[in-house]
Amino acid sequence: MNPLDVALEAAYAAGELLRKGWQQGGFTIEPKSAQELVTEYDRRSEALVVDILRKAFPDDAILGEEGGVGGRLHAHSRWIIDPLDGTTNFARRYPLFGVSIALEQNGELVLGVVYNPLADECFAAEKGAGAALNQKPIGVASTSSLAAAVVASGFPYNAWTSANDNTDLWRTMVKRALTVRCDGAAALDLCAVACGRFDAYWEHGLAAWDIAAGALIAREAGALVTDYQGGDAFLRRGEVIAAPPALHAEMMALFGG
Repeated sequence: MNPLDVALEAAYAAGELLRKGWQQGGFTIEPKSAQELVTEYDRRSEALVVDILRKAFPDDAILGEEGGVGGRLHAHSRWIIDPLDGTTNFARRYPLFGVSIALEQNGELVLGVVYNPLADECFAAEKGAGAALNQKPIGVASTSSLAAAVVASGFPYNAWTSANDNTDLWRTMVKRALTVRCDGAAALDLCAVACGRFDAYWEHGLAAWDIAAGALIAREAGALVTDYQGGDAFLRRGEVIAAPPALHAEMMALFGG
């Protein structure tokens, strides 16, 4: 079976589940931590995605935010799933959330799908084949300086207790960029960079499922996607800078990378 076709099937199915749940309301919401929520639809969406992937690729490993695992522990291929990117948005009726599915082979991202069910926007990419929005090619913006850039970021879930709360970089960027946005959905933020809505995105305190699919989509759309040191360990380090090359260099200089 074609992995992209299966990922798209899973993303659309989970997205439809989320769309109906969001419209109906009345779902359960629980605290996962002091600043992080989980809903019944996080779990239902993940169960649906995992079921579709397991049926198609029973030996592949699966890493899901809500504990979904499957296949062989040291499999050649690993699926990385965020079943509800933007849980707090979903819970508070803010209409920006989606499903994120990535495929990693031998430690390298090779496929990414991010679906926003309310907007019916599906971002997809395969390594070396470019990125698309609803099957139409997309690319990053041509903005060449931070002074003209719309930049996005967020805050780590431990911001209440950690000194590394991202406020220092926000303070820096607010003084340098045209404007800064906080939408609370990392995968969709990366896709917004990919299609030129945002010029750049940075954040830390993230998990692999937050950024895996969006990172590949942004990279295939022409963004430079790295960790804060300029390397390729953004999934392991839980930090990412995604921007066109000229903006990325300017951000790295500010971040001390």
